[in-house]
Amino acid sequence: MAAARNKILVKTTLVEMDGDEMTRIMWQMVKDKLIFPHLDIKLEYYDLGLEKRNDTDDKITFDSAEAIKKYGVGVKCATITPNKARMSEYNLKQEWKSPNGTIRAALDGTVFRGPILVNNIPPAERAWQDPIHIGRHAYGDVYKNAEIAVPGPGKGEIVFTPADGGETVRLTIQDFKGPGVLQGIHNTDKSIGSFAKACFSYAYDLKVHLWFGTKDTISKTYDARFKKIFEEEYEANWKGKYEAAGIEYFFTLIDDAVARIMRDKGGILWACKNYDGDVLSDMLGSAYGSLAMMTSVLVSPDGHYEYEAAHGTVQKHYYKHLKGEETSSNSMALIFAWAGALKKRGEMDGTPDVVDFAEKLAKAATDTVESGVMTGDLLRVAIENPNNRKVNTEEFLDAVAQRLEEKLSA
Repeated sequence: MAAARNKILVKTTLVEMDGDEMTRIMWQMVKDKLIFPHLDIKLEYYDLGLEKRNDTDDKITFDSAEAIKKYGVGVKCATITPNKARMSEYNLKQEWKSPNGTIRAALDGTVFRGPILVNNIPPAERAWQDPIHIGRHAYGDVYKNAEIAVPGPGKGEIVFTPADGGETVRLTIQDFKGPGVLQGIHNTDKSIGSFAKACFSYAYDLKVHLWFGTKDTISKTYDARFKKIFEEEYEANWKGKYEAAGIEYFFTLIDDAVARIMRDKGGILWACKNYDGDVLSDMLGSAYGSLAMMTSVLVSPDGHYEYEAAHGTVQKHYYKHLKGEETSSNSMALIFAWAGALKKRGEMDGTPDVVDFAEKLAKAATDTVESGVMTGDLLRVAIENPNNRKVNTEEFLDAVAQRLEEKLSA
């Protein structure tokens, strides 16, 4: 029998944020099978499950964001953003805001998402030869809005009162003749500027083209502000670097960008406003095989990082799990969240053995899928091969654990 290896020491605390439903079940499996057997790691744990957020009046979400600021790196499971049905199901005090939105606002970060590529699952769009990454602005818009259910006739207005006592600006949005809805959204030059800097920097590091699209022909003030700040940032700080690197910054209308992306070969970072990035990153995830086949990292301008699953809590599988029925839930995004956070932790700590472990963890996961062992969502889109076989949730993680053990032993 081979001698047991010493566990790899992770020098600095990693912030862990637990989640909800089926992803919470898988999250514990990932830790028990892939993390704890190999790492000597200190985790600062925050339970962001919906019950705990409700019990703490969501304070625990804000506390987890502060912990990321303290330690620099966090890893997060998928969480529920409640609607009215969830309020009843979980007996909530209120419809708590998205934990992801709260953390993103606290860190003033940009979300970058990219595909998890495996050679036996080609993208649904045949033109895509190289990866397409999404850079999502993570502040403002409908995620930090104010809404009114208009009960009847009346005037809906937008008002700005300057703090210095200057003249108040008041514009009519709609003279309502009957019931309707009213919404106010905002953004800040500071946040848009951070978003632009992060996108130009990330694309430059990847050596890929940067696209950005808004609807400034319609939104001549709000969307036009994004366009202007991006152009100023490019001209002031990136034009020469991009030209020397052989990459370009390309601006177009968001609808034109959507049309172009379907024919482009890839190799780009697509910068998107908050809502656009939310929707289009899911489109890309599906096109690359599954919503669980996307990485997601929140990068703050202060050098803080939060790695997370790019998908939801897999509610339907959770209900099957509660009934004792077998599930075949894809844990790839959860595994890659841990791998990404550990790699960044190792880079920041100067511990190459932790970086090496993270890379082997990710490779063990992709090797498992490429060997034909996969969950049901991937089996439907994989290239036909007699080695392909569907496994259940735990069997997939066991297969990854075996490959990880082989890589570490070698």
